[in-house]
Amino acid sequence: MNWYLALIAAVAVERLVELVVSKRNLAWSLARGGTEYGIGHYPFMVVLHVGLLAGCALEPLLLDRPFIPALGWPMFVVVLASQALRWWCIATLGPQWNTRVIVIPGAARVVAGPYRWLPHPNYVAVVVEGAALPLVHTAWLTALGFTVLNAVLLRTRLRVENTALTSLS
Repeated sequence: MNWYLALIAAVAVERLVELVVSKRNLAWSLARGGTEYGIGHYPFMVVLHVGLLAGCALEPLLLDRPFIPALGWPMFVVVLASQALRWWCIATLGPQWNTRVIVIPGAARVVAGPYRWLPHPNYVAVVVEGAALPLVHTAWLTALGFTVLNAVLLRTRLRVENTALTSLS
């Protein structure tokens, strides 16, 4: 269980690094006249992601969830793959990447890297990680809860982002 808690802590640190990058990129975007869209749903997204990490830690502890190697190790690999996809997205978007929806006037829509094949690959990483991370240690209630709540949130987020992206055209 200790190694799983260390994994959750590593993901939490990764999230903090994302927030630092996002804040830096927000300043860069705003300096270029960027406009933020969908401010209202952002706090819910933060709470949901903090809840995911808390649920990953608490469910196995409180409900005595076992580590099942046939499930846990493949899910661990999936978590690593989702992290790789997320950072590929961040690297591809460069200073335009953000945890918020920001549109910079005159900026071209990025169609390189994973965006060549998927319109929203970062959300694929979020969805996959949200299911896989809890399942590393059989926290299926957390995986299910996050997946359902994230689907509701992503419905709003994608609508906001797609509307914002049409302003680039």
